[in-house]
Amino acid sequence: FITGYAVMAGAAERLVLGYDSFGNICGRKNTPVKGAPLSGQDMTNKKYVFFLNSCSLEMQSLKISSVSLCVSSCPQEQLNSLEDLQSFARNNGSCLCVYNLNVSSYTLNPKAAELCPTLPVPPSKSFPLFNRCVPQHPECYSKYASVLISMVNEMDVFHRILSGILAGRDTVIGLSVLALAFCFIVVLTFRFIRTLLVHTLIALVVFGLLFVSGVLWWLYYDYRNDPSTELETQKENVKFLLGYAIFSTIITIVLLSLILVLRKKLQFTVQLFQIVGKMISRIPFLLFQPLWTFLILIVYWIFWVAVLLSLGTAGTAQTTSEGQVEYRALSGICYMAWYHFVGLIWTSEFILACQQMTIAGAVVTCYFNRNKNSPPRHPVLSSISIIFCYHLGTVVKGSFLITILRIPRIVLLHLFNILKQKESACAKCLLKCCSCWLWCQEGCLSYFNQHVYTTTAINGTSFCTSAKDAVRILAKSSAEFASISCCGDFIIFLGKVFVVCFTVFGGLMAFNYHQELQAWVVPLLLVGFFAYLMSHSFLSVFEVTLDAMFLCFAVDMETNDGSAEKPYFVDQELLMFVNQSNNLTEGHKHRTMRRDNEDGTELQPMV
Repeated sequence: FITGYAVMAGAAERLVLGYDSFGNICGRKNTPVKGAPLSGQDMTNKKYVFFLNSCSLEMQSLKISSVSLCVSSCPQEQLNSLEDLQSFARNNGSCLCVYNLNVSSYTLNPKAAELCPTLPVPPSKSFPLFNRCVPQHPECYSKYASVLISMVNEMDVFHRILSGILAGRDTVIGLSVLALAFCFIVVLTFRFIRTLLVHTLIALVVFGLLFVSGVLWWLYYDYRNDPSTELETQKENVKFLLGYAIFSTIITIVLLSLILVLRKKLQFTVQLFQIVGKMISRIPFLLFQPLWTFLILIVYWIFWVAVLLSLGTAGTAQTTSEGQVEYRALSGICYMAWYHFVGLIWTSEFILACQQMTIAGAVVTCYFNRNKNSPPRHPVLSSISIIFCYHLGTVVKGSFLITILRIPRIVLLHLFNILKQKESACAKCLLKCCSCWLWCQEGCLSYFNQHVYTTTAINGTSFCTSAKDAVRILAKSSAEFASISCCGDFIIFLGKVFVVCFTVFGGLMAFNYHQELQAWVVPLLLVGFFAYLMSHSFLSVFEVTLDAMFLCFAVDMETNDGSAEKPYFVDQELLMFVNQSNNLTEGHKHRTMRRDNEDGTELQPMV
């Protein structure tokens, strides 16, 4: 319903291509608007929006007061007179006066001063920001940018997101491709992992964290002490750079502490990933699964953005007394946009959950196969067919639970940004704590859902029954597999940090070139979000395979006893690894208890 309404009522071309004051969309052929005699013109060759008084723009009710036209090219040199306007139109084919004024009448019509741009016309450039002609004169440029940014700042969150997406669309796409390349590098590293590769990955993560934190603090210091920082968007960039720098520094300290604590288990982790790699080598098509998931996510995100743009431009055309056209937004659009945003979260989580359950099903099929030298044929396709035939409800429920926890956290962050302007310290602290708590719950639920999907693949039961069985199995074997799973998941998490860290660094460098016209918050957060989703999609192959293997091992140990009647399904290499890790854990516990007894002083009764 939302999609159909957006397509019928919206006109995303107005936002992407730009439009003039008479209802014409630049760069395409238009249909007439009733009551607007200058509408319905063919603007195929006129792709840029030009304002008649670009040096003295004013904003009224979220609209720029100046008359705008569609032109084929922007004036590269200053035009000082009507004769210059006439020569420019004849030489370049770009008319800068209102459409009903003939070029030959520029110098003869007494109303030419009202129908033509304010003189002198400053040189402008077709900057790729909504295809507008941006004046290059310093004073005009500052005024022009301030008005556009003020218009964006006074819009609601929905329109700010639209503006951020469109303003940095080329950079966001390029950085998404960069994140994809980093994902391939990390996947190959985990597939052919060796001790040297683990040390190299950790060294790169440490270097990336320290470097990104240092660059953020340097940019913040540079922006803060720059005397030319006058525009509102530049001041917002300074605030967001400070927030990013503090957050990055905290993450760096926490991760460096964890790396220091777990450094002695690197060889243990290498052996673990070699076993996971052996399982994946039996199902080589698992490595291609994230690629299909990523392509499906990209198609869905493009579709979602297209619907969002259509919703943002849904409105009715109304003519004014001057023959101009204004678009009035329809009532209820904001609520539909929030509903559409919930659909983004739920559908994205559903697609990722389908990938998790596909991997879990393939691992379960190969694990519970007696003949290890002859793996089952097409386990991935078999897992996908079982999901769509029997377990779609399980995936929908699991992704919906994640969405339920994620939406309140986003709402709390939005309230935090509102209270930040009112300087309510106690309320901000409470909201931040609640948001962090929901984030932790979301992570725990996501981890638990993976085990639910694996249990569903093993037993073929519903979501609720599988959840109950997963809790029972994890309660019995949590102490046995906690340290093993923790080390593996931490190394995988470092791989995600590597992708996000270096992608965000690239975003900082890219967005820094357009610091005057773009606010950093939306595009940079969008880049970080896409990088995390891509890294999570690709590296979840190893994460889900690892968790599914150990859950299958726990079920195998509980169901079978190793006798001739009930032999184990487990591979001998995995069994030896688990026994070795358990022996190391028990030995560490005994040494700790003996040390505590030796250091302690026992009081004896007096005789």
